[in-house]
Amino acid sequence: MVFSKEELQKLKEAYTAYLFDDFLPFMDTYVVDHDHGGFMCNADWSGRRLSDQKRAWYDGRGIWVYSYLYKNFGRNNAHLEIAKKTVDLVLNLEPKSNKFWPWGYSRRGEMVADQEPDIYGSLFVAEGLAMYASATGKMEYWDKAKSIALDCLTAYDRGDYNYVPHYQSSASLVKAPRVLGHWMVFLRLTTQMLNVKNDSDLLELSDRCIVALLEEHLNPDFNLLNEYLGHDFERPNDEISQFVYIGHGIEVLWMIMDEAVRRNDDSLFDRGSQLFKRHVEVAWDDVFGGVFHNLENVEKYQWELDKVLWAQEEVLIGTMMLITERNDPWAVHWFSKMYDYVIDHFSLKPHGYDLWNIGSDRKMTFIDNGERIENYHHPRHLMLNIERLHTILSNF
Repeated sequence: MVFSKEELQKLKEAYTAYLFDDFLPFMDTYVVDHDHGGFMCNADWSGRRLSDQKRAWYDGRGIWVYSYLYKNFGRNNAHLEIAKKTVDLVLNLEPKSNKFWPWGYSRRGEMVADQEPDIYGSLFVAEGLAMYASATGKMEYWDKAKSIALDCLTAYDRGDYNYVPHYQSSASLVKAPRVLGHWMVFLRLTTQMLNVKNDSDLLELSDRCIVALLEEHLNPDFNLLNEYLGHDFERPNDEISQFVYIGHGIEVLWMIMDEAVRRNDDSLFDRGSQLFKRHVEVAWDDVFGGVFHNLENVEKYQWELDKVLWAQEEVLIGTMMLITERNDPWAVHWFSKMYDYVIDHFSLKPHGYDLWNIGSDRKMTFIDNGERIENYHHPRHLMLNIERLHTILSNF
């Protein structure tokens, strides 16, 4: 099974329209704070703002998106200005004493004490700054991103590292846990930074991520990636050892493939691709379609049954990478299957909106109550796949 040139061209045109005709105009009108910088993501699908509050996660991610747009999609100065104002906003919020970036803050950048900050906020700020440096050539922001990343790693390596799990509440009992999601963001950050500049510290961190993921988090009993381990990589002897946040598994495995491409390491690419395929096939819902993102207990085969957009889009990124790098027939089949499912179940066009739904129940039942605009996974998926489609078409 292969795509024809005409099919690929139509797919690229559709992706381009999703990004430039639907998503970005909505963001520009309703979500981007053109006055103060940052992103007010708490809005419904009509653009009605539910809150002006901002968050380090979303602002760091937004810097990345608009810097990437500027660098790779036409050097639009409006995109760069959005990134720059958000950089200025988040750097004004830099924490003291090596703490993580604040969780939430007001439109003007005043602290909101609603939740303790976590490592992800700082790492997403670092990712944004690194891409801003790549887009502008201002390497002081690359240096800042490296400093943030290494500070986060120092905190993560401490025996008293405190992390409140976002998934699987019993994991809170694990002291100073090792977390797949942490390695994932570290790995993605280092791949992008090493594409700009060689650095021994970041290469060492990248190596650590790969070893942790493929030798420690990969559970040999069922060949899936556990989300949580003990600080010394011990596997807890309880339900935590049965917990697989499989959406993260799918996501990090395409990132391993991407790092393998950067290294020109075919063996690593092949191992990542084999595991990616397994995670996709295990996560697929044979009854209603799409992938689940949370396997709560492997032995009991207990799933959280909702569907979320980001998990579907990680499948689309990984399969398109396999098509680009290997012309893989499995990937062509699964991309087509997933793409058709997403357009049929997540696009809000039939309901009068330009956006895509970020999640619902197992059947993706439509409920007209959007509460957040997804400003990272969705545009990342669109941009990466537009670029890969361009590569495939140029080599046709």
